[in-house]
Formats: sequence, structure tokens, C-alpha cells
Amino acid sequence: MSHSKKAAIFNKDEAKVNWHDKALWYVREKRDNAAHGVKGWEYLRDTASKIKGNVLSNLDNYLIEFEANAIKNNIKVHWASNAEEHNKIVHKILEEHNAKNVVKSKSMLTEECHLNPFLEAKGIEVVDTDLGEYIVQIAEETPSHIVLPAIHKTKEEVDELFQEHLGTNPSNGNPEYLTNEARKHLLNKFIEADGAITGVNFAIAETGGIVVCTNEGNADMGAHLAPVHIACMGIEKIIPKEADLGVFLRLLARSATGQPITTYSSHFNKPAEGTEIHIVIVDNGRTEQLSREDFRSSLHCIRCGACMNTCPIYRRSGGHSYDATIPGPIGSILSPGKDLKKHSSLPFASTLCGSCSNVCPVKINIHEQLYKWRQIIVKEESQPVVKKSILKITGKVLGNRTLYNLVGKSARFMLKYAPRFMVYSKLNTWGKARELPEVKNENFDTWYKINRKNNG
Repeated sequence: MSHSKKAAIFNKDEAKVNWHDKALWYVREKRDNAAHGVKGWEYLRDTASKIKGNVLSNLDNYLIEFEANAIKNNIKVHWASNAEEHNKIVHKILEEHNAKNVVKSKSMLTEECHLNPFLEAKGIEVVDTDLGEYIVQIAEETPSHIVLPAIHKTKEEVDELFQEHLGTNPSNGNPEYLTNEARKHLLNKFIEADGAITGVNFAIAETGGIVVCTNEGNADMGAHLAPVHIACMGIEKIIPKEADLGVFLRLLARSATGQPITTYSSHFNKPAEGTEIHIVIVDNGRTEQLSREDFRSSLHCIRCGACMNTCPIYRRSGGHSYDATIPGPIGSILSPGKDLKKHSSLPFASTLCGSCSNVCPVKINIHEQLYKWRQIIVKEESQPVVKKSILKITGKVLGNRTLYNLVGKSARFMLKYAPRFMVYSKLNTWGKARELPEVKNENFDTWYKINRKNNG
């Protein structure tokens, strides 16, 4: 199903769409306030972009350096070319430790690899311990946002979910009560866990250590209580030096939620006595994306979600309409590279306004890459007849001055003299919440000619 059809389903609940839109725009405003409070914000963005560019140009060397230093620290390193290999490696490690109860912190890579259902089919219980991830897990849904996975759920819906799955009392969506109940439930899961799985925000080539950023401390709880910690990372998570963290940590939280820094920026450099740390380094299509010159900078992404919070399409269509692990503008660049046919509608789910590129902390030219994907898709994938017909007619109108002027005059006449119900109807979604601009008697071309003549 195309993005537009899935978005239409989400848009049936207009009140919820409006709430979703406002909630995400609020996060966008927090990002702006946080960014404006940092001197040299643009310098930080430039620096981060250059560091990432350097990494991608020397990725093989940095990965080898990272592996060597991690092994020196008694960390076990594994390599996976795809999702299937990743899942098998994780399962084998857990099997070797006879682990049946696993706690997992937020990891978009494990979502991408569909790790949870794979392990559950092998008889291993996996509990997502990030509150948002836990909510969508018990709802049997996928995350709709990479930082705010349950942003599509209202607090009242969460209340009903917790009553059903945790046996809580009705609270009319009281956030404090619901959070405390989730904390009590998850605490037992941490204590009983045989293994912990985390993602990786940054992997430092210089030290062989990893950094995991959370606001809830759930990654720390899992990694420190369980006898084995498995960290799963994409090959693009590498940064060269520990000193580079200062750049990225200042950008990440401000871009994601408007915070100065995440509550927990946890460094894992070597296993504690009697425990193990395993790092699974995964390709899963990243090398192929790296080979695409026009799209390679999409691998700069640090998964802040800022492009989603600002995107007018994402805010009013919901993350599930993208049918991809990474939704929104950045996902619309990454997904077609994995399955062009399935995700051919995503690059068109954009106004190309450029707001995504403007807020990206690592300066990915997102809107330009979306346009480039469109050029590829229209050549390689058949387009809907209605869409092709409209564009063909539009091309003829714009390419013929006489026809263009005739259409312009007709449109101005209709907008000025037609009965209101004809203009502000179901066909004009724009008019639901706003008035169309005032229509003048002439277009700019006519005005210019008259004024030029009068002014000699």
C-alpha cells in the first residue's frame, strides 16, 4: 500500500491528526530554542558533517581500528552482512549463555532486522524497556518515530493498554501514575534478565568503546545487571576520536528533544569482571548506499528525528504511513535504496520545502536527495495514470503562454466570483483551515506591462 493510502487511513481521525501535528511542532520549537542558545551552532553542524564525511571516506580503516581496540578491551566483536546474520549471531550468543529473558533498550537497528520476533520464535522473551518502545510492543505495533516511538498514542490510549496488559487502574491517562506502574513492572524484568541488548549511538575507533544515549537509564540498568551485554550497531555509527563526542552530544539531544544533553550518555569500554560485552557490527545495505554518490551522505544521520518533527507531511500522515523502520524524510531516502518497488511512493511524500535539511544537525541535503530519488523512480517504476495525466496537462499549460494566460484568467474569475460553496468544498482541503489569498484583477505580467508603460 502506498504512503498516500496509509496516510488517508491515519487522517480519518482529524482530531488526532491535529494533536499529532501540534505535539511534533512543539518538539520542533524546543529544538529551535535549544539551538539558538548555543553560540557557534552552525559551526558545530559544519564540524559534525565534516567528521561524518571523513568517516565515510575512510570507513574500512576506522572499522578495523575500532575492532582492534575493542578486542584489546576484552570486548568480543562480530560482523554481520545482513539482518539474517545479525539475528543468528545475537541468538547464538544468548544461547551460549542459556539466556531466556532479555531486556532491550531502544535500537532502530534491531527493529530494522526484526530481531524481537526472531528471538521470540526461538523461545526467548524480549522486553523493550524504553517506555515508548514498551508501549508499542504491548500494543503489537511498530514504532512510528525513531525518538518518540509512541507519539501516535494519546495518554488515554496508553491508559487502556496498561489496564489490559498490566492490570492498572483507570487513571484518565495520568502520565505520572502510568509511568510509575511501568517502572514497577519493568524493574522485575531487569532483575530477572539473563541478557541485555542495546543499540549504539556512537562507536569510537580510537578507543574501541561505545556510547549509548538514553533519557530513562534503561540501557544502563540492563547492561549492568545482566551477565551478557550485546550491543548492535550499523557500520556508520563510527566516529574517529573520543574528542569528537563533544560535537555530536551537543547536537543530538538539542536536535531530538530540545534538551541540552541526554540524561544518560553511557560509555561502555570493557566488560566488568564476570560479564561479557559483545558488539555486532552490521552492514545490511549500508555499503550499497555508500556506493551511491548522490545518497551516501544519508549515512551521516545520527537518528535525532528532527527532520520528522519539522516535516509537514510526516506530522499529518503519521510514522506508520511510511511502512518502514525509519520513517519521515530521512527514511524516504534510505528505504528506496533497500526496496525501490515497495518504497517508491516515499520520496513523493514531501513538499521539498527544505525544512528537513535546515534542521538536520549533520547537514544532510535531505530535500535534494528526495528530488533525486524522484527522478530515478519515474524512470524505473510505473506511475499512476491520474498522476501522469495531471503532470502532462500541467506541462502543456506551463509550456504554452496563451494557454497559461487563459487558465490564469479563468482561475482568477472563478476564485473571485464563484459562490463560496464551490471554492470551499471537500475538494479544497486547503480551505478547511484557512482562507485563500485575495484575488487581484490582473496577474503580475499584466501589472508589470502597465506600470512599465506608465513609468516610461
